[in-house]
Amino acid sequence: MSIDVLIADDQALMRAGFRTILETDPDLRIVAEANDGAQAVDAARRTRPDIVLMDIRMPVMDGLEATRRIVATTDPPRVLILTTFDLDEYVYDALAAGASGFLLKDVAPEQLIAGIHIIAQGDSLLSPTVPRRLIESFVHSRSASAPQAWRARPRRFRRRVRLPVPSPGPSNSSPSPRARQEHHHRRMTCGLCSSLDADVLRRRRSMRNSDAPTRRDSRAAVSQ
Repeated sequence: MSIDVLIADDQALMRAGFRTILETDPDLRIVAEANDGAQAVDAARRTRPDIVLMDIRMPVMDGLEATRRIVATTDPPRVLILTTFDLDEYVYDALAAGASGFLLKDVAPEQLIAGIHIIAQGDSLLSPTVPRRLIESFVHSRSASAPQAWRARPRRFRRRVRLPVPSPGPSNSSPSPRARQEHHHRRMTCGLCSSLDADVLRRRRSMRNSDAPTRRDSRAAVSQ
C-alpha cells in the first residue's frame, strides 16, 4: 500500500534529509514539500496526502496552527510532529492540536519510517521519552489535588481532640445553640478518632497474628 507524504519544514536541508530517508522505502511517496505552515495547509488541501511530517517552529504560520487547520478539514491526513525541541508544552500542544504522533528529529531513519507506517495504520506514536514524563506529570497532578487529610501520616488521625464541655445550666433551661454545636462537634470528632484507632488496632492485631506462626517456626528451628 502506497503512503503519500507531505514534508513541512522551514529548513531546506532538513527537507532533503527527510526525502532521502523516505525514498528508501518503496511504499512511501513524497507528494509535496512546504517551508512554512501556511504552505503546508495549502499543499495538504491540494495533494490530499495520507501523512504530514510537520515541524513546529516555522515562519508565517507555526506547525501547531497548521496542524489545527489541517485536521479540521474533511477526511484529513494524519499529522506526525517532528521537532528538535523535547519540551513538554510542545507535546501537549501538538496532541491538543490533533497530531497523531510526536517524534524528535534525532530519531533513527528506520524508526522514522516505522513511525510513518504506524501513523498510517491509524495508531498513535510518541517519542520514547514522552510517555514517562506524561505519567509522572499525571501522578504529580493527582497527588497535588488529593485532600491533605489523605496525604497526612496516620498518627495525626490518632490524636484525640479535646474540646471544652459546656457547663450544665439550670435544669429547666435548654442548651444554647453554641453549646449544642460544641457538643455535636465533640461527639463527631471523638467518634472519628475512635473509628480510626479501632482500625489501626485491628491492623496491628492482624499483623501480629500473621507473624506469630513464623516466629514459632523460627524458635523451633533454633531449638533443633
